[in-house]
Amino acid sequence: MSLKDIVSRAYSYWMDGTGPEAGLVISSRVRLARNLAEFPFPHLLPVEQAEQVIHAVHLALQHREVTQKIGKLELIRMGELTAIERNVLVEKHLISPDLLKDYQKKAVVLRDDEVISIMVNEEDHLRLQVLLPGLQLREAWRLAAETDDLLERTLNYAFNERLGYLTACPTNVGTGLRASVMLHLPGLVLANQIESMVNAVAKLGLTARGLYGEGTEATGNLFQVSNQVTLGQSEEEMVANLTAVTGRLLAQERAARQALYRDRRETLEDRIWRSYGILKSARVLSSEETMRLLSDVRLGVDLKIIDGLSHRLINELMVLTRPAFLMKLAGREMPPHERDVFRARLVRDKLKQ
Repeated sequence: MSLKDIVSRAYSYWMDGTGPEAGLVISSRVRLARNLAEFPFPHLLPVEQAEQVIHAVHLALQHREVTQKIGKLELIRMGELTAIERNVLVEKHLISPDLLKDYQKKAVVLRDDEVISIMVNEEDHLRLQVLLPGLQLREAWRLAAETDDLLERTLNYAFNERLGYLTACPTNVGTGLRASVMLHLPGLVLANQIESMVNAVAKLGLTARGLYGEGTEATGNLFQVSNQVTLGQSEEEMVANLTAVTGRLLAQERAARQALYRDRRETLEDRIWRSYGILKSARVLSSEETMRLLSDVRLGVDLKIIDGLSHRLINELMVLTRPAFLMKLAGREMPPHERDVFRARLVRDKLKQ
């Protein structure tokens, strides 16, 4: 499957709705920041050297051991994609919004199942990402480390014996590892406990952000919780710490849901069924409203209030209804109101199936 095919389908493996704790944990991600010793950091790279970095990464991907152990990885320059296709990759969480800036100097690498992706010349020369469904941080780390080791046999990484891997941002120096989980936490939000949760994880060296990471809001009650420190701990310690904290957050979320269901059952059920009804019948839906309604319906599925809907369908709708993907489906640019009408029709059709 080509990268052009990937941007034409809404489904990614991380949306599968499987894996441990899949009801509350949408996905697990491990990302490694790496730079090539021979080149300045990407923000200082002239076009010619940016192209040399892309070429070096492309050659490393062709190594026989990489293809045998990891599988085929396809590289495509960002300039070869349309603006809509580039934004689809952001909506599918395969690249960051920062890769869209000055995109002529940048590229993306994807495995056909979208589990492995590599951003080339984003903040660092390589941002290697592994994305899996459910709570699978250890498995994501294992695959990321294996891929990283294979690439390092060909690529000369910038590394210091005392500091570790050198990165454009000082907060990534050391292991260069960022591990994160995407959590659905409507119980804590409805119980007005989310602010205390965010403050608590910050004291543990973690951070809670919105749907697309730093600087974004928690749309649809979805939060990315990740490590803040990459220096002074081993990769295994970081992954173990985030896994343990995630377990505590899930316990708090379950307790909040149980309290809401016990004390405000009719109000909660009314909210969930109203949201489901709107999704099944609305003629105009904004992106923000759709995410809020899908969050309510997902909660209803988890509490067994609503039957017959899968986590996979809800996860897929989270991407399918985003602005760029709607325009990709339509095959053209659309103004906001036209997208809202198209989105509502798409949701109705999906829920009928």
